[in-house]
Amino acid sequence: MFREMRRANKAITREAAAELLHKCEYGTLSTIGSDGYPYGVPLNYACRDDALYFHCATEGHKLDNIEKNNKVSFCVVGNAKVIPEKFSTRYESVIVFGRANIVTDDNEKRAALFALIEKYAPDYTESGKKYISNDFNKTKVVRIDIEHITGKKAKE
Repeated sequence: MFREMRRANKAITREAAAELLHKCEYGTLSTIGSDGYPYGVPLNYACRDDALYFHCATEGHKLDNIEKNNKVSFCVVGNAKVIPEKFSTRYESVIVFGRANIVTDDNEKRAALFALIEKYAPDYTESGKKYISNDFNKTKVVRIDIEHITGKKAKE
């Protein structure tokens, strides 16, 4: 169903890909619009229970696309450095394929929002809990269930 990685010599293990996915700060979500055009948007995310979570407004382009077609890809890049004298780049990356769904269970939504607080504002968890409570109904949370994951690492 999913293509094999062309540069298999640069492949990293699933465990290494999952670790990179946990440590990167942002990724790019790609969806398909009703007009057939791809839409890629960078966003913050958190990993929890073999899924990715992100939050967003209660309406918008990505939600419209997910409603029409919930198949998505998500890409992160870590430790990138251009090496001009070698006409190359050192990097590590992960691509996830999966299905995105709006979280409707309040407990799962709260846990996902708290996972975002823990990742991006670990020194502010108590005020983060208040922030979540105050804005709980003003935000959507989307879960991407991972169906396929690959990672690459290029040293130079």
